[in-house]
Amino acid sequence: MADIRGPGGTSGLTEAEAKEFHGIFVKSFIAFTVVAIIAHFLAWQWRPWLPGPEGYSLNDLAPAALQLTTMFT
Repeated sequence: MADIRGPGGTSGLTEAEAKEFHGIFVKSFIAFTVVAIIAHFLAWQWRPWLPGPEGYSLNDLAPAALQLTTMFT
C-alpha cells in the first residue's frame, strides 16, 4: 500500500505550521486556565463551597427560594 501522507505527516501541517498552532494552543489554554482560576476565586469569595464551623445556614437560601417561587407563580 502506498504511503499517502504528505511532508507534514498525518496532520497535513508542515513543521512550522504545527509549531505555530501549538504556540497558539498553549497560549489559549493558559489564558483559559487563568480566567477559570479567577472565576473560581470570585465564586468562592461570593459563596464558599465548604461550610464554616456552624455549617450551612438555611437562612441564606430564603431570598433565593422566594425569588424562585415568585417567578413561577
